[in-house]
Amino acid sequence: MAEYYLIKSGDIPQDYDDHGFAMSELLPGTYDGGIRNYKCFLKAGCQVSPELRGEDTVLLMFGKGKGYITSEHEMHRITELSFYAPNFDKEPYTIHAVEDMEFVLSVVEMNQWDKELYEACHVRLPFFMKLSDAVIYDQDCKGPNTTSWHILSPKQLGRIMVGVVRAVGEGTTEAGHPKVHQWNYCVGDSDFHLKVGDQPAVDHKAGDWSFIPAGPDHALVADPGKEVFYVWYEHYTREKDFCITLAKGQEYDGEY
Repeated sequence: MAEYYLIKSGDIPQDYDDHGFAMSELLPGTYDGGIRNYKCFLKAGCQVSPELRGEDTVLLMFGKGKGYITSEHEMHRITELSFYAPNFDKEPYTIHAVEDMEFVLSVVEMNQWDKELYEACHVRLPFFMKLSDAVIYDQDCKGPNTTSWHILSPKQLGRIMVGVVRAVGEGTTEAGHPKVHQWNYCVGDSDFHLKVGDQPAVDHKAGDWSFIPAGPDHALVADPGKEVFYVWYEHYTREKDFCITLAKGQEYDGEY
């Protein structure tokens, strides 16, 4: 497995259907752990009702454009970076674009341990959160003027975790984590460098998507005056150990 994978925004297909919607898989074949990610585009004035899934967790990350989500019981306005997880196949929902929209739709297969963990504890679905409503935290691998937000923490929706990082002229320099794989979705006015292991740094800009398999050190840092702004999306590598120990309220002290 390579140390990282990257697809630039301009290389992501936008093959619109008759309803103003386009969807293509991101970095297919690079991860066999049960997650498939799709970049979606919806033209202003159009709407789409994504496929409902009864056995898989679905997470949507709205990175660009304004709109709203409607379902039988709820309506959520998308006016900034926002996140939505539907209630499986129990409640259909529709995304309406007021402006041209861009978002990532992630499908997470739930195995028996994911299901045990979900039954033990989970956020109530459907789940919606705007970035401005998220919890802000600090971390020693990030610059002193870098802001980080938690969207989903461990145990809230199976084995995934989601957060956001934003800064100007700095960012994240992190030791490799063997326990989790990480995807990065660049948003806003992102213009920074991604460096993984001993590989040369590559430019990372708004709309780009990257995948860092568990293990190597990595940095996502902007030059002075430039912005780093990305969603980090992580998946635990050893589902049985993670889910069973956390479901029992224990700490796993081995290696993943």
